Amino acid sequence: MQNLLRGPRLSTLILLSALAILPINYFLPSLPSMAAEFDVDYGTMGLSLAAYAGVSACLQLVLGPLSDRFGRRPVILGALVIFIAATVGCALAPDAWTFLACRMVQAVIAPTYAVSLAVIRDTTSKEQAAGHFGYLAMAWAIAPMLGPSAGGFLDQVLGWRASFHVLALFGTAVLVLCWIDLSETNNAPSDTMARQYRAYPELLGSKRFWAYCVCSAFSVGAFYAFLAGAPLAASTFDLSPAILGLYMGSITGGFMAGSFLAGRVAGRLPMTTILTAGRVLACAGLLLGLILYAAGIDHVLALFGPCLFVGVSNGLTQPSASAGAISVRQTHTGSAAGLASAITVAGASVMAAVAGAVLTAENVRPGLLLVMLASAVVALAAALLTRQLELAASRIK
Repeated sequence: MQNLLRGPRLSTLILLSALAILPINYFLPSLPSMAAEFDVDYGTMGLSLAAYAGVSACLQLVLGPLSDRFGRRPVILGALVIFIAATVGCALAPDAWTFLACRMVQAVIAPTYAVSLAVIRDTTSKEQAAGHFGYLAMAWAIAPMLGPSAGGFLDQVLGWRASFHVLALFGTAVLVLCWIDLSETNNAPSDTMARQYRAYPELLGSKRFWAYCVCSAFSVGAFYAFLAGAPLAASTFDLSPAILGLYMGSITGGFMAGSFLAGRVAGRLPMTTILTAGRVLACAGLLLGLILYAAGIDHVLALFGPCLFVGVSNGLTQPSASAGAISVRQTHTGSAAGLASAITVAGASVMAAVAGAVLTAENVRPGLLLVMLASAVVALAAALLTRQLELAASRIK
């Protein structure tokens, strides 16, 4: 019961989780104007997404074990300070390469989401943790849903640099809140970092862990592919940055709806059933988009409407996939959360890189839907595998 009293307010972790996801797509409506100002091609500025994802994947492997070794509080506060400095650097960048360097340093904030999950697991029972994960997932949805709209509006009114100044202010506010409210929740820190990394072979040797992680990675991978290709696809419809931000936020609006639905059905349906249903929904929506394209329907909703299914399906999938991966082994919570997040972000960044490499102005609409569908199909296969593995594990018990 003592641990329960020492936990931070859930609102603190919700805001921290929102900040952890917001930088991914906050500024994406500004990419064309940024490329023009820095006098580089769109593909160069597109690296700001893939590079950010790649660095954050690597940092997941570091910050999770660090939080098991030295505690959750110092890791979160340190990441916030570095993030604020990097965000100011992005706002003041004189050229594209300085911007990309600061952008990669910004990625230090992303693993704080996994550390937040560890904080919740430190201070609640397993049943309570599942419910709280759902609230953090809602923040994970709302922040990128509103982010592109806010970033696009600021770009249109004050220029793209203003969006990074505002993001730095938000980071400062969260830092102050965490400094006041976030006490240390890790009452049993490990003796050495090596002890944390020794947990990785056990996790990586688990088929169930891999199945959950692959399902999560390629579910998010479809979302990352959307982020990488949507600005280019939307350019064929001549949308303003603010309107583009609204359309790009629609997929995360679907995620929010899916997360709410997942919370309503959790405990009533098996977790693997929810996973599979979410993946089937994603594939069906993307197939619908390809059918609309083949039928010659050339409307912005014919592109963004089917992508909304991906958001809903990811909302169904992610809480269950995260809980499943962390629950495979009951020890080293921070390390397990960090490793699962690293695999998820790494897989997703691969799909973002694939989208950036294969999409052109000529093929972007069908190409984007096909890349997203390929990612969704892999995630569906992984969801079906988790179902088989969980059934096999239940028979053994």
